[in-house]
Amino acid sequence: MRTKAVRRPLRGLGLLCAATLALTACSSGSTSGSGSGSGPVSAASLDAALDKGGTITVWAWEPTLKQVVTEFEAKYPKVHVNLVNVGTGDKQYTALQNAVQAGSGGPDVAQVEYYALGQFALGKSLLNLDKYGASDLSKQYSPGPWNSVSVNGGIYALPMDSGPMALFYNKKVFDQYQLTVPTTWDEYVDDARKLHAANPNAYITNDAGDAGFTTSMIWQAGGHPYKVDGTKVSVDFTDAGSTKFADTWQKLLSDHLVAPVTSWSDQWYKGLGDGTIATLATGAWMPANLVSGVPSASGDWRVAPLPQWQQGRTAGAENGGSSLAVMKSSPNQDLGYAFLKFANAGDGVQTRLKGGAFPATTADLDSQAFLDTAFPYFGGQQANKVFSDSARNVATGWQYLPYQVYANSVFNDTVGKAYVSSTTLASGLKAWQDASVKYGADQGFSTGR
Repeated sequence: MRTKAVRRPLRGLGLLCAATLALTACSSGSTSGSGSGSGPVSAASLDAALDKGGTITVWAWEPTLKQVVTEFEAKYPKVHVNLVNVGTGDKQYTALQNAVQAGSGGPDVAQVEYYALGQFALGKSLLNLDKYGASDLSKQYSPGPWNSVSVNGGIYALPMDSGPMALFYNKKVFDQYQLTVPTTWDEYVDDARKLHAANPNAYITNDAGDAGFTTSMIWQAGGHPYKVDGTKVSVDFTDAGSTKFADTWQKLLSDHLVAPVTSWSDQWYKGLGDGTIATLATGAWMPANLVSGVPSASGDWRVAPLPQWQQGRTAGAENGGSSLAVMKSSPNQDLGYAFLKFANAGDGVQTRLKGGAFPATTADLDSQAFLDTAFPYFGGQQANKVFSDSARNVATGWQYLPYQVYANSVFNDTVGKAYVSSTTLASGLKAWQDASVKYGADQGFSTGR
């Protein structure tokens, strides 16, 4: 299950250490204690660190980690894990950056969402895990999450979960209005028109403007608006994938075919329950949220593959998901990595899956028990088969900006205008592009289109 992280604006936060963050170290300097060296660390060294013991602090909000900590401490009784929730998403990133800049008060291990990982990795506040042989774990994870933790030639975290996208749809509504489950986004637009014409109070989906959704849709369309090579960054929302999304979604906005309802609001939950919001294109972490948030619609909903931008394709994208990273300033890096490996590549994976997390590990995505799991909420459908296929088909090559948290915070000031005025999505994306380029240049990056 994905705990919803509300992404609030971070105007003026100064997420990057200084104007030349990417060019200089943002960490508090050299560390002492286990794992502070830069050379390879053997399995024997990790075992010795665990046997010696100590205390590590983990900043994370993901609820299944509580049980993981309990089991880790039972297996390694000389190690104590102090699990602290300092806030979800942006709240934690603010606290984390403040600790980095102060040179003290930070954790040994931090949960970092994939979209935010680059800014901390390139800011040199995260430990490159290559010295532990982390790159050897690549085949254990699905492509999307692994690509996200691979930054500028290094491995800066281990994937904790994933969010391959699927189309959640209200079968009861589709049957009532004789709609066909769309296999392409053009068919999706057609369904939107038919539904709203038949019932002016019903909409194919909601969308009040969301940066994460927009970038995920562009990702699935084959877009590569962000290109990052060290300190060289380019932003181009006129590429083919971005244009496909903007042109198609503009039809929905221009004809008022999407409910102007903010996700996670009371009105949103009501719409999902009463059938006035008929679909959601979102990550595989959504089922648990439907079960807990919209219990009255149990049995009405189903899951289908994400509609395609080109008939016959099977391209997917990620929406959401987090990693665990070791802070470069940690005096207990070996213990930190040992916890990461236990939680994200060891026994902790099954613990989290039992708690409702969606896996990033291919062995679990492919296991028969996982694939055969029946979801009562979806009328007994084996929905994991859809999610697993989506995870395998995530389009490759996607990159986020090394200051994506800031970029997302100004989404509503740029692209968001297309949802509340005559501004087009294409114009909004151009404004977002310009704002992102300017901010990057101000932070010392070499930027351009």
